[in-house]
Amino acid sequence: MTPPAPRAATAPAAATGTAATGPVAVRAVRTETDLGRKRRARRMARLLAQIHPDAHCELDHDGPLQLAVATILSAQCTDKRVNEVTPKLFARYPTAADYAAADRAELEELIRPTGFFRNKAGSLIRLGQALTERYAGAVPRRLPQLVELPGIGRKTANVILGNAFDVPGITVDTHFQRLVRRWAWTDESDPVKIEHAVGALIERRDWTMLSHRVIFHGRRVCHARRPACGACTLAPLCPAYGTGPTASAEAVKLLKGPRARELAEQAGIPADLVPAAAVAAEVP
Repeated sequence: MTPPAPRAATAPAAATGTAATGPVAVRAVRTETDLGRKRRARRMARLLAQIHPDAHCELDHDGPLQLAVATILSAQCTDKRVNEVTPKLFARYPTAADYAAADRAELEELIRPTGFFRNKAGSLIRLGQALTERYAGAVPRRLPQLVELPGIGRKTANVILGNAFDVPGITVDTHFQRLVRRWAWTDESDPVKIEHAVGALIERRDWTMLSHRVIFHGRRVCHARRPACGACTLAPLCPAYGTGPTASAEAVKLLKGPRARELAEQAGIPADLVPAAAVAAEVP
């Protein structure tokens, strides 16, 4: 992948206190060896752990079945909207057998706010039937079994494994895919190939939390259209530095969420430069 040409600006210091510039990072990545890429990726992963200590699965759930259902509903829908819908849904359908026997019209009405509710209702009913028939209503703990279930692809399976069963997995959603390509960890575009490529860079034990941290970063700092480059702690290691605004005063406006001021401070920017609108901004 050819990284975007950076703008002539100095990147903020990393959390380690080491300063660097965007152009330096770009020149380095163009001549980077496989070992160099792995070392850079692991340094970025360590910084992500410092930047987002609150990273977690943002779908509210209690157990693997609820997580499977919530993840199916999250397709083309925000986690916030899913979390608004699931309390009533989980109360109405506590077991796989309940989904299997669900009245389709009633189920569709409950999940209507998540969008594509007819397709999702069909997936939930078929999932309930499959779990009841094959696994006595329990969600299996192995990837090959999970991906054979209705409505569950590899991404959803990794979410379930990592968060319900503590089995390390890499969740390649749109945020994760965008960021690891932007960071030149891989130039693959196929989600499965991305999963394997990143898995080769990062220790297996860290896969699940890495997924959460990358997704957190994509939602709060490294946005698709205008990443907050000038307010990003990862800037010294990022080959795409300059894709978004590099001036601190402009970049901090792009931070999102209640920790926006902390994110700015981690990048060496005074918290009082972060406007209240950024703190109050809804995280996508």
